Amino acid sequence: MTLRPSSLGDLKQSGWKSRSVKEEMEANLIEALRGGAELFPGIVGYERSVLPGIENAILAGHDMIFLGERGQAKTRIIRALTGLLDEWIPVIKDCEINDDPMKPACRSCRLRLENEDDNLPIEWLHRSERYGEKLATPDVSIADLIGEIDPVKIAEGRYLADETAIHFGLVPRTNRGIFAINELPDLAEKVQVGLFNIMEERDVQIKGFKVRLDLDIVIVATANPEDYTSRGRIITPLKDRFASQVRTHYPTGPELEAQIVEQEWRRPSSEGPPVRVPEFMAEIIAAITIEARHSPEINQQSGVSVRMSIANYENMAANARRRAVRLEEPYAVPRISDLFAIYSSSRGKIELEYSGEDHDESEIIQLIIGRVVLDAFNRLLNVDKLKPVADVFDAGAVMEVSSLMPSTDYMDVFTEIPEMMEAAHRLRCDAGPPELASAAEFILEGLHLNRKLNKNDREIKQEYSGKHTGTTGQKHL
Repeated sequence: MTLRPSSLGDLKQSGWKSRSVKEEMEANLIEALRGGAELFPGIVGYERSVLPGIENAILAGHDMIFLGERGQAKTRIIRALTGLLDEWIPVIKDCEINDDPMKPACRSCRLRLENEDDNLPIEWLHRSERYGEKLATPDVSIADLIGEIDPVKIAEGRYLADETAIHFGLVPRTNRGIFAINELPDLAEKVQVGLFNIMEERDVQIKGFKVRLDLDIVIVATANPEDYTSRGRIITPLKDRFASQVRTHYPTGPELEAQIVEQEWRRPSSEGPPVRVPEFMAEIIAAITIEARHSPEINQQSGVSVRMSIANYENMAANARRRAVRLEEPYAVPRISDLFAIYSSSRGKIELEYSGEDHDESEIIQLIIGRVVLDAFNRLLNVDKLKPVADVFDAGAVMEVSSLMPSTDYMDVFTEIPEMMEAAHRLRCDAGPPELASAAEFILEGLHLNRKLNKNDREIKQEYSGKHTGTTGQKHL
């Protein structure tokens, strides 16, 4: 391992050259683009929309603001920007604001440089330590972000106007790095003014005293688009300082949504049965969220996060695993009856457009599930080819399904009705009883939603029967 310089004199002899944070990011971005490196691992669906805007902003040397609803990976992208910083940079040892040894910004370090010259000690800072982040709330103060007069230092005899009497806030302490503010409009106006001064004038105003600090920092922020209009809560000068606005968005289709879910969901531990999720069930989970984003019953200004898809997928899989554990089945395969488990993970992630006695979250979720399952069924299977299934039920067949039923209890319907097995094969769900049970529920629910079968809820079970049969002469499958 090569020893890094430990003093200013050694640093000069090494040939190291200072460059600003924006110059670092620009140079490292160009190198990454030439090498075809993946700049933002795990970010899906932004290749042609969001990422080019970010790259342009970096090449232009702009501070950025990301506009988008919740759950659009804004914070993840911002944190990934640290990958474009140099891996290690030298800083003056024990400096509160990571001063550049070649051109220190704070008075303390300038005095140290005058006294120690080439003997000035330095240390090396990793890029992971050059990132600061703050969630904006109305109670965030100037002291939090910018700094405050330190009463202990005043008691020691320093003057109020002396910058060495300042206890620096988060922004100066992220000097020579990236500082992110989430939900920028929630900052009080006087704090926004202080932030504007740092971005524009490079000075810090505390208690009416102005201290000029030549901070080298990239400011990145996030905001909801509704709060960033002319009616929003951001002062105009601060808005003007963010030279690039990057508009994020939700996945454009169920395939991308499902891809993100598959990437992000918490996989079960090695304890207990594994989970095998049929492709159509994964698509249903993704489509439920997408349908919610277009539902007139749901407030679209607040957004419907991808986290809803992830949490729903995890709950559905957990319910399937719970069944497999109790019934001692070798592996778990989610079914339509497992979708009741997503109610608890969906309620907190949607806001109704109107609420009252006539509607609640559960009813809206149920309506959305019905629309999505119907659409998936009609896209994957042909209802006319499944007429023999409806005929068997019209002739008196009845079948109960439940999230607690063993998979083997579903096998008789495949023996009695060959068309059921053909449909399961088209769904690629004929590998074993757990997959066939999942296919059976999907087929029966799809026929019910197409008005080919009746369905009755009986406590924890649902019963499917023909549209044209009574209770006499029924045959339970």
